[in-house]
Amino acid sequence: MAKKEHVSEHPYAYEDHGGTTVSSSALGVPEHDVVKTLVMQDEAARPLIVLMHGDCKVSTKNLARAIGCKSVEPCKPEVAQRHSGYLIGGTSPFGTRKAMPVYVEESILALEKIYINGGRRGYLVGIAPGVLVDVLGAKAVQCALAD
Repeated sequence: MAKKEHVSEHPYAYEDHGGTTVSSSALGVPEHDVVKTLVMQDEAARPLIVLMHGDCKVSTKNLARAIGCKSVEPCKPEVAQRHSGYLIGGTSPFGTRKAMPVYVEESILALEKIYINGGRRGYLVGIAPGVLVDVLGAKAVQCALAD
């Protein structure tokens, strides 16, 4: 019986502010399958991680409603960096400096394989989306807006 590949590594040429458009194009995969890791905070400035399709935005209003908060907003880059321990553009939901709740757009879990940051700029890993739930305890939410 063939062993299923669990993790694939995908280095690419990182571009400042290139985002998932650059990485998906470099890997030759749909931008929808590239998952961005966003560090946000609730009204009490408690940090949280949101995993979203590369080609979508987060509806902070829908996210706040889904997780029972008054409001959610993106952290400032230096704050996100302090919470995660990663440089902006290289943020991974795995191995963050501070333990944070992780929320994942529900439709990501239906994909066969996702490409997510492996902890540095220009480095994605391909994994089964179930890993997000199994390893990170990610909770499914519906907060995607078409970009």
